[in-house]
This record gives sequence, C-alpha cells and structure tokens, in this order.
Amino acid sequence: MKQANGQEIIQLFETWSPKKLACMENDPIGLAIGTLNKKVNKVLVTLDVNEEVADEAIETGCELIIAHHPPIFRKLSNLRTDTPSGRLYEKLIKHDIAVYAAHTNLDVAEGGVNDLLADALQLQEVKILEKTYSEPLMKLAVFVPIGHADELRIALANAGAGKIGNYDSCSYSSPGEGRFRALEGANPLIGHEGEIKVAKEEKVEVVFPTSMKNRILRAMLNSHPYEEPAYDLYTLDLEVNEQGIGRIGTLNAPMTLREFAEYVKKQLDVPFVRIVGKVDEKIFKVAVLGGDGNKYIHIAKRAGADVLVTGDMYFHTAQDAQAIGLNIVDPGHHVEKVMIKGVAEKMTSLCEEAKLSVQFIQSKVNTEPFILI
Repeated sequence: MKQANGQEIIQLFETWSPKKLACMENDPIGLAIGTLNKKVNKVLVTLDVNEEVADEAIETGCELIIAHHPPIFRKLSNLRTDTPSGRLYEKLIKHDIAVYAAHTNLDVAEGGVNDLLADALQLQEVKILEKTYSEPLMKLAVFVPIGHADELRIALANAGAGKIGNYDSCSYSSPGEGRFRALEGANPLIGHEGEIKVAKEEKVEVVFPTSMKNRILRAMLNSHPYEEPAYDLYTLDLEVNEQGIGRIGTLNAPMTLREFAEYVKKQLDVPFVRIVGKVDEKIFKVAVLGGDGNKYIHIAKRAGADVLVTGDMYFHTAQDAQAIGLNIVDPGHHVEKVMIKGVAEKMTSLCEEAKLSVQFIQSKVNTEPFILI
C-alpha cells in the first residue's frame, strides 16, 4: 500500500461518480475549499459541512472531507469571517482541510444516493425513474493488412472497444483490397516508393461510447502497422450508459400506506414521516428520490408508482399529488445521510484495489435541522 494524495483519491471517486452525471444546472460540485495537491491519510465522509463537522474533521485528523451537499452553493460576493459561513471557511482553511462536494452526480451514479435508498427499502426489479444521462455510440472501421488484424482487434478490445451488453471483444471483419502509392519520404510496410501497391486487407469494425474515443484511437494508432492507417469514424443513432435520477421498484409484498410509512421510518432511520394519501391504500410499486422530489410527482405517476418517497414536499405539490392519485411518503431531505456509509465503504474498496493507504471515517454529526415535538 502506498501513501495516497488528494488527487488520486478524487480521481478514483470520479471513476464511480463523475461530474458529467450532474443533472442540476450549475451544480457547484467538485473541489470547493482547499487543495487536493497534498498527502491525505484520513477522509471524513459527511452529508453536510458545518462548524461541528469541521471540528470533527480536526479532531479525527482528516485532511479531506467528501460531502454530498456543497458547502458553497451560491457564488460569494465577499468572505467575511464574522459570519457563520465565513467562520466555517476560515476554520477549514486554517487547518488545511479540503472539501470536495458530490451532489447530483452522486444522486445519479450507480450505487449512489438513490440506489442506496432503494437498497435500504429492499426494493426489487429496480430501474431508473428518469433518464438524465446517456452517451452516443460510435463505430470505428479500420483497414489493416490481413496478417495484423488479430493484433489490432486485441488492442482495441483491451482499450474498451467492442463491449455490447454482457459481451466484450465484439468486432466485425470483412475482406477487401487496399490500394496506395508511397510518396517520397514514406516508409511503407508493403511495396516501394513510387509504386502503386495492392494489399490484401481486412476492415475491422468495433463500437464504443463517445467518451472513449481518444483512448480507442490511440490504441488503434499504436497497434496499427501502417504509417498512415485508413479508418472511418461514425456517430451512431444509438445510446449507451444510460443513467438517471431516482429509482423505481417493487416491494417483496404489498402493504398499506400506513404500514409502508412505518416501514420507511424503520428502514431509513428517521423519527417521523409526512404522508399524502389514504392510509389503507395498498402499496406495491415504489419510486424513491433523495432530496427534493417535488418536480417528479408526474414522472413517478407515469412510471406506475403507487407511492413516491422523497423529501421537502411543498403544500401545493402535495395537493397535486393527491389529485393525481399518487401517495407520498416524505421522510425529509436529511434521509440522504445514507450516503455517508455508502461512500465510505465504496471508497475504501476502490482505494484498497488501487493499493492506496487511506482511511475513510463516517461522520457522526447529526446535521438534521428539524426536530419533532
């Protein structure tokens, strides 16, 4: 195991929850405070960052905090240390504690906040509630001398091309003839300068997500025997890597809305929930969305959900949900605390695989502002 630095830790984090998954406009994700260019032995994982969390990071010797809610949500017009937020930023900077925020990208990521909530509710046959991200598929068609085609196919597969569903190393080949003339200064694999040459070739075709384009082209160029490979590159009218916000699945067995509300309290470890709907109505298909889900009541209804589990439900939105026959269970925004354990465990696993020596500490500070009287 080697000593980790902040850059390496966050690079691993972003292989799981990349910034491109963020689905809120101008979402202030990424490094918010401090620097990642330093050695990091301990990382504190928290839902929110307040002064109590900062004190916890200081006491536990953490050099980095990974938070779900960004500590700087709007642009600062000043940085006064006689305000609550200013005192917080001053304390973090003075103790050289960096803060990295993963907000809606962590909501969307596979294994992120919404999957953790679906897992906590033991939902079955879980699917994305609303797609927010996908990538166009590309195709590379490259022409290679017949004796070199296998080597090229292997190089492309190793770079990640040709993965289709549960299969990899997928490619298609067709034979043909290539014609060329080497000009002055060329060093042709076949033939001589000034000579028209006909070569037996294969056309090798592979597909890959658009985000892999540069890596695939590098692999092709590095493994191709020609000085100037001939190839075609297409963007296809197909999409892959679909990801999205919220999840929808089914319960092991139906229960009434009243029973389900009690179940949510227990499974998500919250002291109370608010509900909208008839308490004796049967619940089987469940949509879940961490944080504020007010915009998703119609999406949940169209997806066939009997109930939407989400936080911060507005009065008039609750009335609208009631009108369209969608039950609501609101356990509060703070239910996203499930990310603390989930992120700590995921990052521990990723760092162990990368042989990085770093400890992830789960915050014990309760940042829930509401209490029930």
